[in-house]
Amino acid sequence: MNPATPNVSPLEFASKRDPLVQRFLQELEVRASSAYTVRNYAHALREFAHWHTETVGGAPDWLSLKRDTFRLYIRALGRQGLARSPIHLRFSALRGFYRFLLREGLIQAHPVRDLSLPRRERRLPHFIPAAQMAALLEAPLRMLATPPSKDRPESEAALLWRDAAILEVIYSSGLRISEACGLRQSDIDLAERRLRVRGKGRKEREIPLGRPAARAMERYWKEARIPRSPDAPAFLRGPADSEPAQPVRPIEIQKRLKRYLLSAGLDRKLTPHKLRHSFATHLLDRGADLRSVQELLGHTRLASTEIYTHVSAERLKQAYDAAHPRA
Repeated sequence: MNPATPNVSPLEFASKRDPLVQRFLQELEVRASSAYTVRNYAHALREFAHWHTETVGGAPDWLSLKRDTFRLYIRALGRQGLARSPIHLRFSALRGFYRFLLREGLIQAHPVRDLSLPRRERRLPHFIPAAQMAALLEAPLRMLATPPSKDRPESEAALLWRDAAILEVIYSSGLRISEACGLRQSDIDLAERRLRVRGKGRKEREIPLGRPAARAMERYWKEARIPRSPDAPAFLRGPADSEPAQPVRPIEIQKRLKRYLLSAGLDRKLTPHKLRHSFATHLLDRGADLRSVQELLGHTRLASTEIYTHVSAERLKQAYDAAHPRA
C-alpha cells in the first residue's frame, strides 16, 4: 500500500478525514500495536473509503454499511488483479475496525464477519541455511577487522558492534525486528542468558539467549562504551554520547543488513525477518518440538508455527530425492 500522504502520519491523515477511523487507530496505538499495523490499517481503511466514494458516490457511512457493499469490494479487488494476501490484509483492517465499533456500542452487527475471501496462497517461509547464517552474522565483525577507510570510517565502529549484537540476538532468540529494537537494558540478563520480550498486543515472554549472542551484547556495550542504565535502550540509534539516547529503528537495521548480505554472498533482498524464519526452521531441523518453538516465537496459534514443519519436511524430501538411488 502506498503512504497516505507525504510527511503525514497515518493517524494525522485519518484525523483530518474520519473521526471514527482516528479513534480506532488511537486505540491500536494504546494497545501497543506495531507501527506497521497502524500504518497498514490506516491505508487499508483509506483505500476502502476512496473506492466507496468512486463507486457509490460518497464517503462511507461506516455505521450503516451492509455486507453486500463489502462483497462488491472483494470483487473489485479481484478485478484489479490483487493477490490474495493483500486482499486478506485489507479485510483484516476492516474486521478490526468493525470489532472496535461493536465494542464502542456504535453498531449491533458486524458486516464483515464471516465473509468468504479468496483462499490464501500457502507460501513456505524462506530461511538461510546454517552455514550461510554464520557468514552473515560474522559480516559486521569482518568489517571491524579492516582498517578505517572512506567506506568504513572510524566513527562507524560502534554501529558495527551494535549490528553484530542485534543480528546475533534476533537469530539466537527468534525475535521480530521490532521486538529486538524495543529491548531495554533491563530486559537482557546476560548472567542467566535470558531475554524478556514484549511482543504483539503487549504480551511478554521470557526466552533463552545463546552464548554467542550474550558475548556479542557484552562486546557491544563495552566497545561502544554504552552507559549502563536499566531503562535505556539496549541498542542505540547513534553513538553512546548522543543525547537523548534513542533506540535504533527497524528501518535502519533493514538498510544496513543489505551490506552484510552482500558481504556474505546472499540475496540483498532478504529481510531481518528471515533470521526469525531461520531460527524456527533450524530448531525444528534439530529436533525441537513444535510447542516449544511456538512459545519461543510468541505465536498465539499453533497453526502459525506449523508452517515451519512444512519447510523441514520439504528439505527432507529434497535431500531424499537427491541422494537415494531409487528415489
